[in-house]
Amino acid sequence: AESFFSTLEFEMAPGAAWRTAADAEPELHQFIEGYYNARRLHSRNEYRSPNEAEADWRSRALAA
Repeated sequence: AESFFSTLEFEMAPGAAWRTAADAEPELHQFIEGYYNARRLHSRNEYRSPNEAEADWRSRALAA
């Protein structure tokens, strides 16, 4: 979790300040779904995105 928040702070919005959580929510959702899960490579996933790692896991689970 700490790594995620560090990434969020430095890659999504360095210096950004929203007035309310509701103001930040659309941008946060876009960052997570549009970049962090879809395209950002993670060392824990053998340098694949979380979406790629999950798709691989699902295909192996269905084949078993």
